[in-house]
Amino acid sequence: MYKQLTSEQRYTISVLLQNRTKQKEIAKAINVSASRVSREIRRNSGVRGRYNWETAQTNAVQTKRKKPGNHSINKDVLEEAKRLLVTEQWSPEQISGVLAKNGKHISHETIYRMIRKDKAEGGTLYKHCRHKLKHRARPVGGRRISIPNRTSISERPTEVDGKRFGDFEMYTIVGKGNHGAIVTQIERSTNMLFMRKLKKGKNAKELARTVIHLLSPFKEHIKSITTDNGTEFACHEMIGKSLGVNIYFTVPYASWQKGAIENTNGLIRQYVSKQKHLNMSAINKLQSIQRKLT
Repeated sequence: MYKQLTSEQRYTISVLLQNRTKQKEIAKAINVSASRVSREIRRNSGVRGRYNWETAQTNAVQTKRKKPGNHSINKDVLEEAKRLLVTEQWSPEQISGVLAKNGKHISHETIYRMIRKDKAEGGTLYKHCRHKLKHRARPVGGRRISIPNRTSISERPTEVDGKRFGDFEMYTIVGKGNHGAIVTQIERSTNMLFMRKLKKGKNAKELARTVIHLLSPFKEHIKSITTDNGTEFACHEMIGKSLGVNIYFTVPYASWQKGAIENTNGLIRQYVSKQKHLNMSAINKLQSIQRKLT
């Protein structure tokens, strides 16, 4: 039976192509036929002939959505998704990504539909979502602030697998009404957590200075930092130059690509509610929270 390539398989194709690996060897690495790899590369290579796995994945998702029919999901996969939601409080995006790595495929949209249906029937699954299915309104139109000179996660070395020391993930937590923020960083192999209040909220320069201060003692051991596309990380070059480290940016809306910090921030939210301002009382809790979660 024909199955779509996963985002992990497409990412692997991209990495191996950069290493000039032959298509037959790529096919063997991701357990598909060589002809399929050839078609995948041909369909998703730009005018310069370079394969882009992010574009390939986006195209595949859009094509799948256009296909008619009701795609049934294995009941065991649904139950596993429900279990991870309830016990781990992971987001549907994280759950989808983690299950895909184990060969169990379910989209985050399907998980959201399951949660909404359960809520409509009087269920409580939605209470395990970090935002209780409440999404903040985003401004329509206007100009988005771009982050210059970003390095995509597709260029991140395969050695960044969470097993070696020195690979960090970085994110922020924002208080009620976007007043006050906390920068959080976690070392993937040890779950070592760093947290610090940002006096100027999501100001990019202050965040950069704070990160440099927190991680400087480990400067010789830091190998990579992975974060998302928030504008608070616009001064990433300042961090990279000071710490001598490469910073990689995840694909938009692919939160599972920085799952360690996403999961940790979800746990921190149990102590620092988004419904409250990040006042001095909340700040004083940071060290206590850090000790509990490390």
